[in-house]
Amino acid sequence: MATPTYSKADIVDWQPEDNAFWDSKGKAIANRNLWISIPNLLVAFAVWLMWGIITVQMLNLGFPFKPTDMFTLTAISGLMGATFRIPASFFIRLSGGRNTIFLTSLLLMIPAIWTGMALQDKTTPLWVFQACAFLSGIGGGNFACSMSNISGFFPKRLQGTALGLNAGLGNFGVTTMQVLIPLVMTVGVFGAAAGGSMVLAKDSGWIMGKILAGTPTFIQNAGFVWAALLLPMVIAAWFGMNNLLPLSPNYGGTAAALGKILYLWGITCVIGVVGLYLYLPAPSGLGLLNMWVALPLIIGAMVLAMKLAAFGEMKGNIAKQFEIFKNKHTWSLTALYLVTFGSFIGFSMALPLSISVIFGISHVPDAAGVMQHTLKNPNAPSALTYAWIGPFVGALIRPVGGWIADKVGGSIVTQIISAIMVVASAGTGYVMMQAYGSATPEQYFSTFMWLFVLLFAASGIGNGSTFRTVGVIFDRQQAGPVLGWTSAVAAYGAFIAPVVIGQQIKAGTPQTAMYGFAIFYALCLVLNWWFYLRAGSEIKNP
Repeated sequence: MATPTYSKADIVDWQPEDNAFWDSKGKAIANRNLWISIPNLLVAFAVWLMWGIITVQMLNLGFPFKPTDMFTLTAISGLMGATFRIPASFFIRLSGGRNTIFLTSLLLMIPAIWTGMALQDKTTPLWVFQACAFLSGIGGGNFACSMSNISGFFPKRLQGTALGLNAGLGNFGVTTMQVLIPLVMTVGVFGAAAGGSMVLAKDSGWIMGKILAGTPTFIQNAGFVWAALLLPMVIAAWFGMNNLLPLSPNYGGTAAALGKILYLWGITCVIGVVGLYLYLPAPSGLGLLNMWVALPLIIGAMVLAMKLAAFGEMKGNIAKQFEIFKNKHTWSLTALYLVTFGSFIGFSMALPLSISVIFGISHVPDAAGVMQHTLKNPNAPSALTYAWIGPFVGALIRPVGGWIADKVGGSIVTQIISAIMVVASAGTGYVMMQAYGSATPEQYFSTFMWLFVLLFAASGIGNGSTFRTVGVIFDRQQAGPVLGWTSAVAAYGAFIAPVVIGQQIKAGTPQTAMYGFAIFYALCLVLNWWFYLRAGSEIKNP
């Protein structure tokens, strides 16, 4: 029985392991899909993580929100980016690659445009920004379906390179966002249609240095720029990408394919809204749950909903994926990937606002000797000038981690970088404590930044080494689902880091957050040694 086709974008015969097929036409098709996928994923990362920069500029412009409100925005986008990843791992088989990349990129136009509109007015209520941050999480979910799609186009001998390009260049969306947003806010690039400017109440900056208070700023461009970039990418995805029917059999036609994605992400949105309403403090929510209760409840509810909502072929796919939960190595690798990618993405979200709050203020005691954190620091470094450096280093060095792991073993590399992260995190905490109690916190900034760059470099290397370990420990049937699950859980680092750091800054003890991360890294160092490095370990993996 012939495989049904629904669109000119469908490919029935796909044999990448056949050298003749690959050389004659497979390579050209695969590369075309890869190079359309990469910029779509890069912008998805940028939209997901843009709140780390936007919130800093909102404070500089005098939006009427507290720093803790700003950390809430970064936390919401972080949490939803991870939660959206859970169903996204099924989209390619259910809906086809072209259809999935087209729709998931198209949906990002909503938070991009809405954010631009909301930022035009300082009186926009907090809940509107929270809704924009919520929908920005779609960009975080795009990673899972993008990687699943590209892996099917290439022969096994080239998948490492293809996936490395897709993931590595996609991760550069963090740096691209941190460089491009401050740049486009300096000029009215979209003219009168995008609205007028606002005047900086505090000094700001961009990659080339400080921008003084009183300078006109077009903060709304931080949203509109991504809508402008997404438009040609969405068109390219629709007309240039393909659905591989061997990976997406009987997806049911374009309308049905798009409907399945909207259905599953609709369920995700309901769970996310309920979870956040129970977690967020009044007036945004009920504040009944703390983060450490809300997080596992949301993950558990999402997994259960996926099982209950499954239909057709999806039931079998989910049953196979759930088999990974019976393997203890799934859980150990989940913790280790949270150390690496979770730290990378979490610190990317939290670092800009942390710089602004800790180093942008002179911390001086009042007449009663109580430390105050309200006086502007005239010598403050600009978060927008420096925040991009760490994520840039982490993304750039990621392939190096995989290469080193191929030479000496994944677990030994993970062990070394975990030890480095213990020391660097504890050191960062100590420096944050000194800065938060100083009238001249800028004297500690250089040490602070170097320690954070070290954290980013170590986490970037660990991203590559941990992925390599998964490939060694699990067979081909389970490696894919394990990578999908671990990447989804690790993405919750984008929620955990802003919340923990924001809470501790509010309490006046920012160092406690970094000391807590150091303890977690130390526990995972022991975990890695116990499972993969000690003499009697079940699986010896360096």
